[in-house]
Amino acid sequence: MALEKMLSSRSNAGSFFFSCPNAMTTLLALDTATEACSVALLHDGRVLSHYEVAPRMHAQRLLPMIQQLLGEAGIAASALDAIAFGRGPGAFTGVRIAIGVVQGLAFALDRPVLPVSNLAVLAQRALREQGATQVAAAIDARMDEVYWGCYRAEAGEMRLLGQEAVLPPEHAEAPRGSDGEWFGAGTGWGTFAARIALTPVSMDGSMLPHAEDLLTLARFAWARGEALPADQAQPVYLRDQVATPKAPPA
Repeated sequence: MALEKMLSSRSNAGSFFFSCPNAMTTLLALDTATEACSVALLHDGRVLSHYEVAPRMHAQRLLPMIQQLLGEAGIAASALDAIAFGRGPGAFTGVRIAIGVVQGLAFALDRPVLPVSNLAVLAQRALREQGATQVAAAIDARMDEVYWGCYRAEAGEMRLLGQEAVLPPEHAEAPRGSDGEWFGAGTGWGTFAARIALTPVSMDGSMLPHAEDLLTLARFAWARGEALPADQAQPVYLRDQVATPKAPPA
């Protein structure tokens, strides 16, 4: 059975909806960059999402979760306007799984894509769940390092301050010139809180990215016209950028 036909079935079981603006836009968001596997859908002014922590099960769980989500919304994949995804940083295999599924759907449907930073997704979740307006997002990068990014809320969207990086915890600091209180979000805090240079007022060291927050950021990007062709759905690993910097031009 073709994928689009499989995704067109209807079901109302297990759905969770809430109203939001931009009712004419239909966006799918998915993320598999960490231990969590999650999908979210904006359709007809409502958001539907599914989230589960499923280490090493992303490849088996992602497509069925998308199928279930579209079925609960009562739409086919052809109704999508664009597909958003967590572009990293995160687990190499997890990021590649998301990009493979996104490109497969986007090419088949001739739809654009919206890459979103997983560190930004963490910060957006901290804003949604904790009301944190300044978030130091840290994902355990293994090899005694963290993926690091600092964000500030602007009109409901977490915006990056400075640059994202992969670095030793002792070098993880607030951007130069920033002030105010910080909330620590992500597994980097769970592993390295005592070694991270920045001291937050509070933290959640078990927080993982959620596609619902990825969808929120994707809506901002969509409104700004930042959608890309499917062949430009590329991962951002950060570690590759540090370990193998480009040679300067001759």
